[in-house]
Amino acid sequence: MSSFNRAAVDAICADVVGRRNEIDVVVAALAAERHVLLEGPPGTGKSSLLRALAHASGVELVFVEGNAELTPARLVGTFDPARVLTDGYSPEVFLDGPLVDALRTGSLLYIEEINRVPEETLNVIITAMSERELHIPRLGRVVAESGFRVVAAMNPFDAVGTARISSAVYDRVSRVSMGYQSLEEETEIVGREAKDAGAGPLGNRAVRVVRATRNHSDVRVGSSVRGAIDLSLIAEQLANLREQSVTDEELGLDAALAALSGRIRVREGSGRTPEAIVRDLWAANPLELEEPSPGSDPGKA
Repeated sequence: MSSFNRAAVDAICADVVGRRNEIDVVVAALAAERHVLLEGPPGTGKSSLLRALAHASGVELVFVEGNAELTPARLVGTFDPARVLTDGYSPEVFLDGPLVDALRTGSLLYIEEINRVPEETLNVIITAMSERELHIPRLGRVVAESGFRVVAAMNPFDAVGTARISSAVYDRVSRVSMGYQSLEEETEIVGREAKDAGAGPLGNRAVRVVRATRNHSDVRVGSSVRGAIDLSLIAEQLANLREQSVTDEELGLDAALAALSGRIRVREGSGRTPEAIVRDLWAANPLELEEPSPGSDPGKA
């Protein structure tokens, strides 16, 4: 019986805020023995969802970081040069890479930022996805055990150091889009991760400021919810150092500048600095000591 079932969905939902629809679809796709691609901006819970899924289903997650240095040899594996001199090209001398490890153990191969993977390496991944096996020179045929799936993630809005994913990849995966979550869900996330400061008025303000960065006319890429988490945590520690309230205006602004100025990308030609924009948004979203009224959402994605 597949471990990708209703019990797994319920367990994942206990760990991941919101995302019930996406969780249902990902679990269903894996239960149908399909490969999955998660697309969305940073901080939308792609990695968190997959780690919770692996834990809930009892399936091993083999992690691969996608980058320009991920060669086919690093992904597949190589023969140990020192042992080849004494033992020759025997199977015992082969050092499994993450792809072969996942094939042999029937694990989920999680490829982060797959759009950063070089084309020649991507072709190896495509072969493993399609044929469920690899032919490795001097080693032979490696056949995938039951349970092997490729689960990849990417930020489609990042144009630096990335390449367009070919139709050959899209033809072999089930694509799940993951956008920013609702105001209520991001507020809950900050409350969980930043605890005391994040669960109070400061955390609520941090979420509103972060969401406002995504719709600012001078900002090309806004902050993820991680910015609100960091803002709350930094403010809490600043309050301890300065012996001030965590809701102090200048203290909060200092935390916001540290947490957000490096996360936003300003449009070229706007003439604005990230610091100036953060200051504006901090002033435009004052502290609310009571819960905001329903529908008050300045940064809805």
